[in-house]
Amino acid sequence: MVEQLFPNVNWDKMWQAAYETVYMTMMSTVITFILGLAIGIVLFLTSPHQLWANKTVHFITGSLVNIFRSIPFVILIILLIPFTLFVVGTMRGTNAALPALIVGAAPFYARMVLIALREIDKGVIEAARSMGAKTSTIIFKVLIPESLPALISGITVTAIALVGYTAMAGIVGAGGLGQLAFIDGFQRDRNDVVQIATILILVIVFALQWIGDVITTKVDKR
Repeated sequence: MVEQLFPNVNWDKMWQAAYETVYMTMMSTVITFILGLAIGIVLFLTSPHQLWANKTVHFITGSLVNIFRSIPFVILIILLIPFTLFVVGTMRGTNAALPALIVGAAPFYARMVLIALREIDKGVIEAARSMGAKTSTIIFKVLIPESLPALISGITVTAIALVGYTAMAGIVGAGGLGQLAFIDGFQRDRNDVVQIATILILVIVFALQWIGDVITTKVDKR
C-alpha cells in the first residue's frame, strides 16, 4: 500500500537521510548550546554595571554576534568554505555542515541567552555579590539556574531553526532530508519524495518541541 502511494521513495535512502538530519541537528545543537551560553554570559557580564563591565569587550562581542546573526545561512556556508576545509578536510557530508551550522546558530542563541539573563531579578545577583561569591559561583549557582527554563526554551527554538539550516546545507552536499528532497525529489520531479521528506522534517521538529517543552516544565520552579 505504501509503495503504491509513494512509488518513487527509496525507504533505505529516506531513513538514512533522516538519520543524517537528526545527527547534524543534535551535534550542532549541543555545541551551539555550549558556545552560545558562553558568549551570552560574556555579553551579560561585560554590560554596564555588571561584574566584568567593559565597553570595548561588550561592543566587540556584540558586534560579532550581530554580524554572524545577520548573514543568510546559504551565504555563510560559502564564506566558511576555507574554514570548513581546514577543520574537516571536505565540503561534503554531514560533518562538513557542522561548522556553518554552529557559526550560524551560536550567535542567535547567544542573544537569547542574554535576554534570559537580563530577566533575572537583580536582587538575587546583588545578594550573591554581597556575600562575597566568586564570579564562577555566581555564573553556575545563580545565573544559569535562575534562567534555566528560558535557556531550555531558547535552545529548543534554536534546534528547530537548525533543522531548517540542515535542509539548506543539504542542497550544497551536506546530506540529510534537504539534499534528498532537492536531488531525488525536486530535480527529478518526484513529488512523493519531497512530501515524505517534508513529513519527516515535521516529525523531527514536533519531537524537538515536545522534548523542549517537557524539560522546560520540569526545570521551571515557578
